[in-house]
Amino acid sequence: MRDATPKTTHLKDYRPPDYLIDWVDLRFELGATETLVRARMKLRKNSAAVQGFRPLKLDGEDLSLERVSLDGKLLIADQFECTNDGLFIPGVPQGRYFLLETEARIHPQSNTALEGLYLSNGMLCTQCEAQGFRRITYFLDRPDVMTVFTTTLVADAKAFPVLLANGNRIESGQTDDGRHWVKWKDPFRKPAYLFALVAGRLECLTDTYTTGSGRSIDLAIYVEEQDLDKCGHAMLSLKKAMNWDEEV
Repeated sequence: MRDATPKTTHLKDYRPPDYLIDWVDLRFELGATETLVRARMKLRKNSAAVQGFRPLKLDGEDLSLERVSLDGKLLIADQFECTNDGLFIPGVPQGRYFLLETEARIHPQSNTALEGLYLSNGMLCTQCEAQGFRRITYFLDRPDVMTVFTTTLVADAKAFPVLLANGNRIESGQTDDGRHWVKWKDPFRKPAYLFALVAGRLECLTDTYTTGSGRSIDLAIYVEEQDLDKCGHAMLSLKKAMNWDEEV
């Protein structure tokens, strides 16, 4: 486990990331005791970083790596190194984009650190700030690496009837084995510490907001059942904030 003692970071020690991630496509096979996370991402060398050959080092903690592939080719054991704090791949392309895919297992129920994905009162939740995303999948888990997230959540509909993640809900359906899935797309680039996921039994308060141009926007606030009657003020505040944002 990582040392919980805060470490001072000085500006003089800053070095730009060697690589950047243009987009990442995540798929979670959700379960309380075990969750399978597949990550497919498009990376490229950072032109602002130190030039010359640089190996790829992804952050990762308490992950059980199942497989890793580069540009569609499965890597064998001597082509990468998996350590306690990450994944090291020396042979990545330097002059072009490349696709990296990883598959890892995590264990939310036994995650007592409450960082990454964990189980709380029967719900799966995430805490990624400041460096919790590395406990979900192998990634460049630093605030100066921003990317576009697409997230597909797959789970048992009885145990986890509501599946939420960053962005807009764009697709949903059923798997052949009876589970349900929801796909979310966040069009705005953001660092990994802003990633969020919730799966569980939640109630929803819905409303709509009409913009100055006449466009209707659906609004929804998800809470536990006992808190549903407390959401009226929150919804009113949300609508007032959206109106203020249009006018200012």
